[in-house]
Amino acid sequence: MANYQNWIGRQTVQHDRLTPALLQRFRATIDSAETGDIAPQAIHWVLCTPEAATAQLGIDGHPQRSDSPDSFFPPVPYPRRMWASSKVDFVAPIAVDSEIERISTIAAISEKTGSTGSLVFVDVAHETRADGTLAIREQQTLVYREANTAKPTPAPEPVTIDFGAWDFHRTLVPDEALLFRFSAITFNTHRIHYDAPYATNEEGYRGLVVHGPLTASLLLDLAARQFGANSVKQFAFRAQNPAFAGEPLHLVGRHEGDMLTLAALNPAGQTVITAEGNL
Repeated sequence: MANYQNWIGRQTVQHDRLTPALLQRFRATIDSAETGDIAPQAIHWVLCTPEAATAQLGIDGHPQRSDSPDSFFPPVPYPRRMWASSKVDFVAPIAVDSEIERISTIAAISEKTGSTGSLVFVDVAHETRADGTLAIREQQTLVYREANTAKPTPAPEPVTIDFGAWDFHRTLVPDEALLFRFSAITFNTHRIHYDAPYATNEEGYRGLVVHGPLTASLLLDLAARQFGANSVKQFAFRAQNPAFAGEPLHLVGRHEGDMLTLAALNPAGQTVITAEGNL
């Protein structure tokens, strides 16, 4: 593995403001039923978004990585990047017009070998403050993978989902408009979410890929519909399979006391994202 040890501990600080317009656009994007001045719990994923200039973007739409002392992310050579998981502590709600500061730190870097080849995992610790008060603490894991030379696989045969195993559920079909809106509101230029020829020909997907944090936002919205706004204290999710635009996405959940189990399932019943939380 390349020596990335000097990247561990690197920090970057961003500032933002939760404007009324941004709050409304986020609610409109995920079809949130919430109203008022307190933001939904996934709002931090649309704050302090990427700031790289267009000329600094790589072929996949992500900012180019370099070994410059000013570079935050390490220069991992693998071309494919995905948001693998997050662990989030919701410390305090974020209100409209709050001044936001996010401190991000490279916490760990490791290399592993999986079924798709070599992988590099980068753990990033984020602390988000609203008007100087700690609001959200998050540990995010990114994974960098080798190029994919396999052809896209066809969609699996749909099955009848047994919702009886869950306490509550919601089904929706994420379409191109939803993916475009989420890319726009998060300033996410990763081409797998809006460029179908790139997604299929270069990265081997069968269609446009639904953002992992979009699915996670929809799961937090599912919890809010069931238990009320800002009801989740801790939330952890892990991506297991991609979801695709135009295919039904089944959001499911159950709870036992304060423990919450959530998942997103594709039409074949395969788990897209699994999540756990505390109420």
